[in-house]
Amino acid sequence: MKKQNIGKLGIWSWMDNNNFDECRAFAQRAESQGYGAIWVPDAVGRDPFVTLSVIAEATETLCVATGIVNLYGRDAMAMKASRNSLDELSGGRLILGIGVSHAEMVGGLRQQEYGKPLTTMRNYLQRMEEAMYMGPQPEKQGLLVLAALREKMLGLSGSNADGAHPYFVTPEHTARARSILGPDKFLAPEQKVLLETDATKAREIARGAMAMYLGLPNYRNNLLTLGFEEADFDDGGSDRLVDAIVAWGDETAIMKRIESHWENGADHVCIQALRKDGVNGFDPVAIDALAPG
Repeated sequence: MKKQNIGKLGIWSWMDNNNFDECRAFAQRAESQGYGAIWVPDAVGRDPFVTLSVIAEATETLCVATGIVNLYGRDAMAMKASRNSLDELSGGRLILGIGVSHAEMVGGLRQQEYGKPLTTMRNYLQRMEEAMYMGPQPEKQGLLVLAALREKMLGLSGSNADGAHPYFVTPEHTARARSILGPDKFLAPEQKVLLETDATKAREIARGAMAMYLGLPNYRNNLLTLGFEEADFDDGGSDRLVDAIVAWGDETAIMKRIESHWENGADHVCIQALRKDGVNGFDPVAIDALAPG
């Protein structure tokens, strides 16, 4: 798969609150609206490869992406098998996003030992490449991207993968990531969006969506390198931080933020359209309003 074939705008969304028929219908509508990909996370719900298989069979051109699948949840041989199987099913439309997750998630929820991120990822990619796979080889292979925030993992994304999928970032981070990756690698940052013009309401909803991430050192440390200060993390996040992470307002304001990612080097922006009730999932009104088609 060439990065030019993916399209400039995709949807990042939790799908566990939707049954599989709803997932199919959502994907078909997104495809008809011109979105290039649907990105599904890997956390404590459904297996993302099952959800993406359902979506792949219901669509024709839409890319299906993991954003991000946790390498601690599958050994390298199992990951290679999942990748090849879904690429075979979809005709090479999988974008496999892999990440090392967070020490709190791996050591706490999974009760596994969390290794050094860069070494763990490098070794895992090598084991994937060498792993035995005796199923049918897919005719086309989709992209492999890494969850990457800081310089070393971004560098590995450029040298050992097809690119990067940064999460919980700003357009300024996109510019930094592009400079590290170089001009040819695929760069697909996630951008939270909220179709709400009232500042007080928007920031209240945004803080609810940001709360879990602000407690994770990987994200906090990355934001500190972008010019934010420890005080910006207090009380659910300063207005400055909230406004930098969540693009809220009307369609025009949100599109301006998306365009700033493109201008700073993103090939593809994955919008996470926050629901106003705070429930994980997507806001169909926002997705319709921002549709590229």
